[in-house]
Amino acid sequence: MPVNVEKYNEIIAELGTVTLVAVSKTKPNEDIEELYQLGQRDFGENYVQELVDKQAMLPGDIRWHFIGHLQSNKVKYIAPFVHLIHGVDSLKLLTEINKQAIKNNRTIDCLLQVHIAQEETKFGMDEEELREVFSHLDQFKNTRLRGLMGMASFSNDLSKIRGEFSALKKTFDAFRSSSDCQILSMGMSGDYKIAIEEGSTMVRIGSLLFGARDKKL
Repeated sequence: MPVNVEKYNEIIAELGTVTLVAVSKTKPNEDIEELYQLGQRDFGENYVQELVDKQAMLPGDIRWHFIGHLQSNKVKYIAPFVHLIHGVDSLKLLTEINKQAIKNNRTIDCLLQVHIAQEETKFGMDEEELREVFSHLDQFKNTRLRGLMGMASFSNDLSKIRGEFSALKKTFDAFRSSSDCQILSMGMSGDYKIAIEEGSTMVRIGSLLFGARDKKL
């Protein structure tokens, strides 16, 4: 399925100052290049090897976001170039990101992932774990905490989704007062409008732009 240019333009018009991360996981380079030609620069990937391969082949000014569950032993592969890591869900992972950032003489921007959904399958920290990470931030000179990220429940209950986003916004507001957090990444293809209404500053949209994602073999 080709890129839905009409939908892309519609979404861009809706977002205003909210940043769009086009989720390009499993999609061919040609699709990414098509959106790139329309002015899109922020792209999100879930798989480390796929991200590394695409980064090597595509324009150098693309801002690559890693939005999947990142294993500590894979950080070294994306540390030289990644623009923003969305899913930091442990102090251990943040420690490894800082270590690899030092090796690459970089400062790597990160978001802490907060568990807001009712499904157990979602990753993320609770507020106690967030407080622990914030208490250790001065140890990480080569990482920069830019904000929080969360994924709502996969549900048709819009009031539940809104409640989860609202709760994350309150957590964001509480922690940003004592840090430089500016990014609240919440909202995907099915719920981004609600997320924006609840205060999201960054949304991750894939299927509306690229069609349903290809299944990994």
